Amino acid sequence: MIEIKDFTFRYRESSEPVVKDINLTIPDGAFVGITGAAGSGKSTLTYAMNGIIPHCYPGDFYGSVTINGLDTVDSSLTDISRLVGSVCQDIDSQMVTSVVEDEMLYGLENFGIPHSEIDARVTQALSDMGILDLRDRTIDSLSGGQKQKLAIASIMALQPKVLMLDEPTAELDPASSFNVFKLLQTYAQTHGTTVVVVEQKIALLSEFATMMVIVDKGQIRYADSPEKVLAHSDDLLEIGVNCPRATTFTNRLRSRGIYQGPICRNVNQAVAALAEVIA
Repeated sequence: MIEIKDFTFRYRESSEPVVKDINLTIPDGAFVGITGAAGSGKSTLTYAMNGIIPHCYPGDFYGSVTINGLDTVDSSLTDISRLVGSVCQDIDSQMVTSVVEDEMLYGLENFGIPHSEIDARVTQALSDMGILDLRDRTIDSLSGGQKQKLAIASIMALQPKVLMLDEPTAELDPASSFNVFKLLQTYAQTHGTTVVVVEQKIALLSEFATMMVIVDKGQIRYADSPEKVLAHSDDLLEIGVNCPRATTFTNRLRSRGIYQGPICRNVNQAVAALAEVIA
């Protein structure tokens, strides 16, 4: 679905590239989690995948980025946005209307979705995000978390091939964050959608992602299954990426030859691993 080859980008106002020599293949239907320390270049990488680079941010662009075979440099931002639906980190800047239902309708009408489909899409997307009861509310009356769910729902209603989200749970508590990731996973599996999430909550990513990408100093350090990436927990910590404590604990047991089982991603797995060691 997404193919990045030898991608390097330098913003016009910068003296050095923010990302360099990026090669990454994201298969159709994957749930991809991207993380890294602040300033590592992960947001720039996603901007290249949704067309914001080079169409909104000028600079020196090398290599190629294709989405479902569409070259992002040669294609218009409108054509790219029909394939890639994006939810940005600054939710308020993404809102264009004052009422929840109108916000849902805005994108659907602008993309020319047949009127016969619109009501069902709005209802389904709001229901999927658990905010159907907010349909008639004004946006300025919503909490930060509710706005975030609305932004996701408005993109879901467009049914893009790729759903790209920048820290979608930043305003949510742990339980709500888990619920949002579960909804995204269900949506992706139901519609065959490729999901790309930039997220600092690595425990969530490791639970739901089928592929994790670690960005460090403008380059990809790891891009593999969560199990294989988390095997490098000491290295990840050195570059500013905190692994789940269960992972760090059991990896240290592995390094001492005490435990040889699979990589643990949560407390329940760690408890099972410890029980195996003690037995």
